[in-house]
Amino acid sequence: MPQEILSISDVEKSYDGVRALRGASFSLDAGEVHALMGENGAGKSTLSKIIAGAVRAGRGTLTIDGQPVVLNGPLDAQRLGISIIYQELDLFPNLTVAENLAIANHQFAEGNRVRFAELDRFAGRFLKQVGLAISPCRPVASLSIGEMQLVAIARALSMNARIIIMDEPTSSLFDDSVERLFRLIAELKSRGVAIIYVSHKMDEIFRICDRVTVMRDGSTVGTWPVAEISAADLIRKMVGREWKPGERGVREAGPILLAVSGLTTRKLRNVSFELRKGEVLGIAGLVGSGRSSLGAALIGLDAWKRGHMTLHGRPAAPDSVSKAFALGIRLLPEDRKLQGLMMQMSILENCTIADLGAMAPHGLVRRGREASAVLPFFRDLSLKRASLRAPVATLSGGNQQKVLFARCLLANPEVLFLDDPTRGIDVGAKEDIYAIIERLAQQGKGVILVSSELPELLRCCDRILVMREGEITARFDAATVTQEEIMTFATNPVAPGEPV
Repeated sequence: MPQEILSISDVEKSYDGVRALRGASFSLDAGEVHALMGENGAGKSTLSKIIAGAVRAGRGTLTIDGQPVVLNGPLDAQRLGISIIYQELDLFPNLTVAENLAIANHQFAEGNRVRFAELDRFAGRFLKQVGLAISPCRPVASLSIGEMQLVAIARALSMNARIIIMDEPTSSLFDDSVERLFRLIAELKSRGVAIIYVSHKMDEIFRICDRVTVMRDGSTVGTWPVAEISAADLIRKMVGREWKPGERGVREAGPILLAVSGLTTRKLRNVSFELRKGEVLGIAGLVGSGRSSLGAALIGLDAWKRGHMTLHGRPAAPDSVSKAFALGIRLLPEDRKLQGLMMQMSILENCTIADLGAMAPHGLVRRGREASAVLPFFRDLSLKRASLRAPVATLSGGNQQKVLFARCLLANPEVLFLDDPTRGIDVGAKEDIYAIIERLAQQGKGVILVSSELPELLRCCDRILVMREGEITARFDAATVTQEEIMTFATNPVAPGEPV
């Protein structure tokens, strides 16, 4: 008989008059991996934050081991054995990895003096568990978003929790790190640790979870054993309607739009490739392989040491962001919170801030002009929002991503570099973005798509480049390559003299 470790019932929560939760209920058994699913804005993250003590419910009951509890903050939750890995990582970028693991951690005995050797030993144990081979002394700001995600997972493990909430834990991880995480989850489950697994990835849910609870519009739709529900039924319950996935259209790539030769930066070595008009070019690779660094170089954020680039056959030098913008190149960054959005500014301001010249031709911003320009993109992306004036921080993570995507589309770019654009986005919203990518290709734009999900690359792309340690190790036709072939070249160096 399963032993119930956590129960919440009739939970309600509102933000500025908008009801995020309305009578939500949830239960969790010891040693269970329980999926929490729903569209963006369904209330999953709010419910998770209430369980973790980061947000107080407006109404409702929470019990641990059958006893009602009141959580006045995250430390109260920690003491009860609850830990959370946020989708929007809550790490301190200017502190070291070890300091991030130890700070406010009741499992680490703090004294009057900082004992760095002990700090590093404490952190090293958990970094090894998640397979992150870095020095505990490294500042978190120097890590990639995928490495930060592994640090956050290591921090949760270090708290010796009985209940771990994982909010989109694989959103920035490639297959090797995902497999390592799944092995960790199996080990934790065998020790009786209960895991709330928030994810939009169906294959993960059916592989590792025991039960699934679906939320819609802040309410609990129901709970089912994973073995007794199909993916189609699950999606239908999430969206509240019949749903059919889209398919990639038939398209023919045109002439060469962008050509890069011998690109070398601090993180890239001799990268060469071509992008054709109407083509979607995929970039695959492990965390730290150079995928995001390629985007930073093309948009003028990283200086070129060597290399040559042409756009429409003419020499082009993206030596600054403004120059790249003028050339018609736009970037959707990997981390929307740290690299993309101004969280306290409005949804409308975040969407138009990169193109204020077009919104204010005589130096005066016209709000009506802004709104009429962005609303078509918001409709295409099915963006859920209470008001264009609301701070972007009030949106769910997936809807924040849509605001960032709309900003890129507003500029009508020639080349669009999308760095994990569907990270943390539900299955319906992914299809909205896939349709936009398809439309851009049909319009003759060039799209470079970075993704940690290999099925997404195979679904959207014409060709796929594989990167490892700042170099291109393989080039494939997306119609014929397998996931296994991509992984082989993502994890192994190219033999000397081998053509790529």
